Amino acid sequence: MSNQIYSINGPVVTVRGRTALSMQEMVYVGNEKLVGEVIGIDNAQTTIQVYEDTVGLSPNQPVFGTGSQISVTLGPGILSNIFDGIERPLPALKAQSGAFIGKGLTTKALDEEKLWPVHLTVQPGDTLSGGAVYAEVQETPAILHRVMLPPLLSGTVKSVQPDGDYRIRDTVAVLQTPDGKTENLTLCQTWPIRVPRPVRQRLGVKQPLITGQRVLDTLFPIAKGGAAAIPGGFGTGKTMTQHQLAKWCDADIIVYVGCGERGNEMTQALTEFSELTDPRTGRPLTDRTVLIANTSNMPVAAREASIYTGITLAEYYRDMGYHTAIMADSTSRWAEALREISGRLEEMPADEGFPAYLPSRLSEFYERAGDMETLCGREGSVTIIGAVSPQGSDFSEPVTQNTKRFTRCFWALDKSLAYARHYPAVNWTNSYSEYVKELEQWYYDNVGPSFLQYREEAATVLYEESGLMEIVKLIGADVLPDDQKLTLEIARVLRVGFLQQNAFHPVDTFVPLKKQQKMLEVILHLYHKCQQLVALQVPMSTLLKTGLFEKPIKMKYDVPNDDLSSLDAYRAEVDSTLSAYLRK
Repeated sequence: MSNQIYSINGPVVTVRGRTALSMQEMVYVGNEKLVGEVIGIDNAQTTIQVYEDTVGLSPNQPVFGTGSQISVTLGPGILSNIFDGIERPLPALKAQSGAFIGKGLTTKALDEEKLWPVHLTVQPGDTLSGGAVYAEVQETPAILHRVMLPPLLSGTVKSVQPDGDYRIRDTVAVLQTPDGKTENLTLCQTWPIRVPRPVRQRLGVKQPLITGQRVLDTLFPIAKGGAAAIPGGFGTGKTMTQHQLAKWCDADIIVYVGCGERGNEMTQALTEFSELTDPRTGRPLTDRTVLIANTSNMPVAAREASIYTGITLAEYYRDMGYHTAIMADSTSRWAEALREISGRLEEMPADEGFPAYLPSRLSEFYERAGDMETLCGREGSVTIIGAVSPQGSDFSEPVTQNTKRFTRCFWALDKSLAYARHYPAVNWTNSYSEYVKELEQWYYDNVGPSFLQYREEAATVLYEESGLMEIVKLIGADVLPDDQKLTLEIARVLRVGFLQQNAFHPVDTFVPLKKQQKMLEVILHLYHKCQQLVALQVPMSTLLKTGLFEKPIKMKYDVPNDDLSSLDAYRAEVDSTLSAYLRK
């Protein structure tokens, strides 16, 4: 007897009686063959979550098993594309149903008719193991696609096709497995999204992901292969910050997952990415970007799958030896999808209605980050940067608190900073990074021995300012001694001249580490010189009249990123101006 629908509750469908279906099996539900996944089985019934709108389904419609898990197709054509949460290309869906996705639409994840120029890197008789590269395709001008043997396959190359143009389903080589069977090797493979792709070994983090954002690179760095959270209430700039990171970070591949976000934000991302030029290649940024869009009006169950789809694509390019970064915006919407489905399953709720397994699901996602030695012997990494949207900017809510457990970098966005037009609105007292100690040697070798010293001193000044501001709120700044007034003034220069950054300014939108160090050096040099003068009873009001505290605020715009000589000139100006007071 065929499997038939017994009940429908939103995206949750049940089939009565024992079935031949298995856990996490992909199924087609109803006459329209909606995509679904088995999420529960017992002797009485099988429970399925459907990744499409279930309006129109009715009991007794059939359910078809596929015998395989929800998987993605991996091969040339992923980059420069935009998919929905289950890797259906949105341009192809639009061609079939218009601006809104119809139900039961089927389309190939990748273009199977496009010809790709293929270079075979193996010869008959070569022995291959899982992850070995047997062909290369120039997927975009920026990225060489290395076609790899599926991780669980091994054997001896029996025959190889000559170099030429092939479709992704064409056989380019034949492999003979140890048990004597033959496997046709094409340019693509499939992999289940909920299963991490295997690697040879996990490596320790040893280099930062350079973002060009001063507050992140200097105060709260993230390592390649690390995980970071960006929590913030509505309007604090989570999406804007992730857009900046996607544009400017030095990852080779960017996977941007819009999970439950507003449609206009995804439209903005698509528009901006298509117009941006990659500073490394001079080509469009889309040459090394893939977008996964599951907006707030799309089916809620597919929102839960989109995160896993994105991380699987990132792992695939990591296995080629690339450094990939995945931007998940936002994991709170993903957690809300878990909560909605859990409620329909009538599971016992935990904190604020979220399911009890929320922490384990978050850990499954964030633990797929890492710097790895891949099966083909290369080094690659996946860096996860997840936005969190706590209601009312309440960082004590379950998603934020559980995310903190599994990430080592916390970029807390502040509503008051955002409303004061201070961007990125990262609060320097609530944020932290646990990667600094492990990255010390890299900074010492590549930036300079003084970088971390400057960083620590700047962080100390900002911390002291937060304490002094409590006093100022009570009794005013006029009663403070001059040394504390100096601390407040230098903290203001650090906040406005260093931490605040203009994403729309051609010079300030991205700042290399060398310039970041030099800017800190100039500001702290001014601080030390003024400390000497304050100790000699020179009034703070006199020092303010020199105008030296305003120039460091403008240097982020006035000094080109590739010519730092102006910063040396400013330092010399500080010495010459203040030396007159030292001689008195």
